[in-house]
Amino acid sequence: MAIETQLRDGYGTGNVVRVGDEGEQYVVVHPHPPKNEVKSPNPFRQYFENSAGSNNMLVDGSVTPVEFCVNASPEYDIYIGTCSVIIADASAVLNKFGNITALTNGVEFKWETQDIGSLIIHEGLKTNLDFMRLAGGEPSFGTGSDAFKADLSGGGADAYLPMIDIQDIFGLQWGLRLRKGTTDRLCWRIRDNVSTIDQFDIIAYGITF
Repeated sequence: MAIETQLRDGYGTGNVVRVGDEGEQYVVVHPHPPKNEVKSPNPFRQYFENSAGSNNMLVDGSVTPVEFCVNASPEYDIYIGTCSVIIADASAVLNKFGNITALTNGVEFKWETQDIGSLIIHEGLKTNLDFMRLAGGEPSFGTGSDAFKADLSGGGADAYLPMIDIQDIFGLQWGLRLRKGTTDRLCWRIRDNVSTIDQFDIIAYGITF
């Protein structure tokens, strides 16, 4: 006669080890997700946008800084793992921003949470090199003066494409969390005039849960 058994925790909470449909035991590696092991995460992709909903970061923030953010959702947690940046301008070089003189104040990168406040990840990215350094030199291609630089058109529309891997650089397994129903957000704050280069925008990738 079979004896039914259960494996419970030792803290008196009544938690019981769960076994899935294929006989697997649920294991959670914290932190997080999954908090609900039955629910699957969904892919997330979104441009950083300003208050008007534009993702075009070619703005003049020299007098009044302009913020481009991904905001928390009212419905689900967002975990941002990577930020894909494009800075494109003809004849761009590493020691400039695009092909304009290095910025005076730079682009501030910050994570804001409802309970902790503002955490500055980078106080001011002023050159293409600053962005590549924040990205850990990724993607790494090209040599010499063409290192890290792509020719988008074949005619000199040069672009730096830093991929900022938050998970890898900061050791955050799931990335930065924007908690549902809060004012949490991840932002790039432009504090100079960058309106004259060819292209500047950033896409966030991660998961929702």
